[in-house]
Amino acid sequence: MASIKYNNTNGQKGKITYNSDIVSGIVVLSLQETEGIQLVPSKSKGIKLNFEKDGVFVDISVIVCYGYNVPEVAYRIQQTIKQMVESMTHYKIAKVDVHVQSVVFPEPKTEGESGANGQETAEGAQNDAADGQN
Repeated sequence: MASIKYNNTNGQKGKITYNSDIVSGIVVLSLQETEGIQLVPSKSKGIKLNFEKDGVFVDISVIVCYGYNVPEVAYRIQQTIKQMVESMTHYKIAKVDVHVQSVVFPEPKTEGESGANGQETAEGAQNDAADGQN
């Protein structure tokens, strides 16, 4: 369990304690908001947190979708995690390491798949017939 002491400026004293699962949940939430990635299918979801005096060290493993710029996606992951964790808790993010495990390619379309429920094929046939009459 990670804890942090937070003294309010108006004289109230107290201790705020965050479970490490809460910080991990915030990280998962920030990853779900990042476009072009998928979480690693594992129990830990590819997230490792280390709480040190310098701040929180975050180690993330993700899968990137084909067509996205990998360095740009990694930078967005770092910025989103830093912003969300620091705004929702009083922890400082010291470092976010992003590991790209793989790239997911889209499923290839078979010949029978064109349009939603074959509507595109029927419309195309009607247009072709109309063009032939002119």
